[in-house]
Amino acid sequence: MVASALAPVALGFFGLGTGYFIVGGTNLFEFPEKGETTAQTLGSWGIWMPGFLQFLTGILLWGGLTWFEAFRQDHLLYMAALAFTAYGVHWFVLGWKMYRGFDPRPDAWMAIAFLLVSVLGMVDFFLGGVVPVAILFLGLTLVYLSEIWARFTGSETGEKSVALFQVLTGIWLMYLTYAVTLDIGLGWALPK
Repeated sequence: MVASALAPVALGFFGLGTGYFIVGGTNLFEFPEKGETTAQTLGSWGIWMPGFLQFLTGILLWGGLTWFEAFRQDHLLYMAALAFTAYGVHWFVLGWKMYRGFDPRPDAWMAIAFLLVSVLGMVDFFLGGVVPVAILFLGLTLVYLSEIWARFTGSETGEKSVALFQVLTGIWLMYLTYAVTLDIGLGWALPK
């Protein structure tokens, strides 16, 4: 079997970027106003866009790296598979929690683990020479640092910082979606 360089990472980038725009944008700009139906809408989007699309990307990467040897063996794809799968399951829980209106305070403890995975990804991609993806993991690191602050303190400023870093990271995720897609589809060379 011939190994491919066409890993499905754009799908995961797009899913997380969309989730960050929806959840981060709603919380940053307070539109629409908070309420039960808004929480249910946010939860539904969270499960399907960042949750399902990242999980699917992670499973495709794991399968391609291990069972089918469809992708070139690359330690960075291993990190990507770990991150997409973990973040996907993470968003299944976040989406369900938002949909049902559960207490967000235990997320402080979850955010510690995801902060550590984000730092791992940042280091891995910086040392691997893929700076644009390392920047993504820097954004994720800032999201989870803010999440720890917001959940442990209940601070409104902490909540706003989570939302701000989600929106900024969402913008970067859309850039990465474009960079990967245009590079593969048209042979462009946007940094990715």
